[in-house]
Parts: sequence; structure tokens; C-alpha cells
Amino acid sequence: MENLSNNGLSELKGYLYNMLEDCPNSYFDGDLRGSQLKFKMNFNVENLTEHEVNILTKYGLIVNNSRFKNNHSKVQVFMLEHDNKTVAMEIPIWVKKDEVNSYGNLFGLNNFLTGHIDILRIEDGKIWVWDYKPNAQRENYATTQVYFYALMLAKRANIDLKHFMCGYFDSNFTYTFDPSAKNDLKIFKKGL
Repeated sequence: MENLSNNGLSELKGYLYNMLEDCPNSYFDGDLRGSQLKFKMNFNVENLTEHEVNILTKYGLIVNNSRFKNNHSKVQVFMLEHDNKTVAMEIPIWVKKDEVNSYGNLFGLNNFLTGHIDILRIEDGKIWVWDYKPNAQRENYATTQVYFYALMLAKRANIDLKHFMCGYFDSNFTYTFDPSAKNDLKIFKKGL
């Protein structure tokens, strides 16, 4: 956690420690999850190979093969234990319908949008919200999911979205984007 203090991100550090003691677990019972958002958003997504998260993923899948049953745990725990940029995993996040008025129509009858961030890293002074996707190149809606994860964390920790970067990855492919760069940000209906 020292990494967070050195970058002036005390709000994020406070949020992470608060979730250890006072996570509102009832918010995660039955409401809308970020992973259920099935529409595309228009961001400039950069496709990278041999990014350090790809390398960490490869090692995690090998080293933790007998330690954990599922690949998410293999990768997340390896990164938390062996990567000095990784500061947390499985971070609970949520946003209330009235906190994001421009997206209120997404909620339907739900009061909250919730999720858990797979990996949180501090890279080049930015907060990176990462989602492990075993077949990243086949993902259609991962950008939407990770964007809303960053938006929820920004709301919870009271940090401007311009301090965030987003990405999703597997052992071979990495996709990154700036969640604050709303290049003619549009929501597209599923299948269009």
C-alpha cells in the first residue's frame, strides 16, 4: 500500500482499507452487475502483446497451477504476491442509480450497479483498473464492463476519472484505453 501514498492517492488507499472493515455486502445481492452490461462503448482501444500483464499471467497460470482451481485466482494472487505495481484484487465497487444520472436508464428497476475489480495496479502515476479475460481477443463487451468499474471506483474513492486507465487481458493479448477520453462516446445496442 506504500505505493499509493507515494503517488498522493490517499483517497484510494482509504477506500481499500475501508472495504476490509465495512463493505456493504447487501448491495451485491441481486442488483445489476457490471459484467451484465452487454452493449458496446466507443473508446480508442489499443491492442498490445507482450505487455507485462501478459507475462505475469503466463507465470501465474504456471506457478499457481496446483495452488488454485480457477485461472482467475491463479493470475490475481500471483500478481498481488509478485508484482510491485499490483496493489489489490477483487475490489468491491458500486454506484447508486442517482450518482450517474446520464446512465440511469441502464439500471431498470435496480438501485445499484455493482462489481469486483479483478486487479488494481498503479502504473506511471495512474490507477489502472484491470480485468482478466481468459479469451480477451473474443470479448465484445469487456471495454464497457471495465469502463463502468473505473467509473464506480472513481465515485467511491472520490477521484477524478482522468486519473484512471483501463484494460483487460489474458496471457497473450492486452487491450487498454483511457476512460476519460470520451471520443464521441456513444452507447450501442447489443448486436449493432
